Amino acid sequence: MEQKVYHGPFEPQDIAQELTAFFNRGNYQVQQFGQGEQIALQVATTPYQTSGGQTALGISIQKFQDGISVSMGQQTWLGVAASLGITAIAALRNPFSLLGRLDDVAQDVESLQLQQEVWQVIDNAARSMGSGFELSARLKRISCLFCNTANPPGESNCLACGAPLGETQPVTCKNCGYIVKKGEKICPNCGKPL
Repeated sequence: MEQKVYHGPFEPQDIAQELTAFFNRGNYQVQQFGQGEQIALQVATTPYQTSGGQTALGISIQKFQDGISVSMGQQTWLGVAASLGITAIAALRNPFSLLGRLDDVAQDVESLQLQQEVWQVIDNAARSMGSGFELSARLKRISCLFCNTANPPGESNCLACGAPLGETQPVTCKNCGYIVKKGEKICPNCGKPL
């Protein structure tokens, strides 16, 4: 199960609406379970699709302090694998039969990329709503190591005692705004190099 945290001024319903608007079309359908601070979504192929195999993906969106937490389960592959297997067997028997199954192959390839596409929609929606550009309110203060006074980020010296604050400044990922530890090479939230 993969999980990401997005800090920003939005609710789980905002992300659920974006996913529903994007995936409730063509061969996919979206079902929503729950409302408010905890929402579960399932993006799945429709039972009446005309091409490709069946697949489904579960997504959980929860309210988190100063943002949301998104967890994504493992995608079911059995229907897609069966459809690709049928295409392979048909192609072995008669290579020209592959021409009649091009729409199945195209839908199966699209289904294989479903998980990455869902993360991309969530990342874009969160970014458009302000995630990554604004640190959460509880993280907007830097404590002085000497006198423990709260200081705004960016201050070079403590407002109370004048001690340097350089070592206590937060470091954030330039891609998603997630606060990372000094020395980390890859962002634990978005997986991009720092």
